[in-house]
Amino acid sequence: MKRRKFVKSSLLGGSVASFLPPVSSVSVQQTATSEFYELRIYTLKNGRQQKLVENYFQNAAIPALNRLGSKTVGVFTEYLPQGFTKLVAVIPFQSLDDYFKLPDQLAKDSAYQQAAADYLNATATEPAYERIESSLLKSFAHMPKLEAPEKKPRIFELRRYESHNETAGKKKIEMFNEGGEIAIFKRVGLTPVFFGETLIGPLRPNLTYMLTFDNMEEHDQNWKAFGSDPEWKKISAIPEYANARIVSNIVRTFLIPAVFSQI
Repeated sequence: MKRRKFVKSSLLGGSVASFLPPVSSVSVQQTATSEFYELRIYTLKNGRQQKLVENYFQNAAIPALNRLGSKTVGVFTEYLPQGFTKLVAVIPFQSLDDYFKLPDQLAKDSAYQQAAADYLNATATEPAYERIESSLLKSFAHMPKLEAPEKKPRIFELRRYESHNETAGKKKIEMFNEGGEIAIFKRVGLTPVFFGETLIGPLRPNLTYMLTFDNMEEHDQNWKAFGSDPEWKKISAIPEYANARIVSNIVRTFLIPAVFSQI
């Protein structure tokens, strides 16, 4: 308990503040409405583990998170995976405090503990998963809230843009916000679900965002429309926004939602 409080205090008082833009560069209203996301990626090795983790989210984690105010939790598997699928979860939080309080709140939630027993008590010889990779993201000023699409068959594209240093990473975020890239996305049909700057997690500095499409044909068509858009061409021609100067690597993953996913 003491260690958790120390970590929380350190992050709120110092480290996280160093990741955030100066108050003068973002309006008070935008800062106040920002939310945070935990992005979890479960490495699985077989169908038993997949079923166990999916049951955990459907019957234990999502109901508990909903009771605590996280109303739109996404759970996905890979579309055409290489090897056994990974499971990806997106959990929104209204504040950092909500994120840090979660373990203690779940520990006191008897309904959660009962529903999650198989997952929480899995043995070393038959683990529920191999490992979890977890990142904490802060939403972008120009898209401060997650926007869940209409529930119907669809695919999602999760994209991570890595930069060679923090200054370059902030410049790419500026390109999405003040540069107008988010607005172009929405206009040409690249429907965003969320944009987040990685505050804590691997391969920093990076940003991660999620888009959704009805199918791969729409995906290809809308990305083509984006690439030929006059406003995008104008923005991407600005030297300080050139990918070669601010983006060192792009990783994309195609996902399909679980039947119980709230995204």
